[in-house]
Amino acid sequence: MNWETIEGNWKKFKGQFRQKWGELTDDEFEKIAGKRDQLIGKLQKRFGMSRKKAEKEADEFKRDLH
Repeated sequence: MNWETIEGNWKKFKGQFRQKWGELTDDEFEKIAGKRDQLIGKLQKRFGMSRKKAEKEADEFKRDLH
């Protein structure tokens, strides 16, 4: 699956993202809207992750989406 698919089907996948990163607010999830760069930025800001770590987390999670 690619990020364009996630973005296009954000409502379908948003719940799975919430389970993983429940500390993010509804407003943050609305702003992310399936966009990889938005998610990475929020992970960096909220959890204090490096960009590299946030990218790895996002990509690993994307790989496991169903």
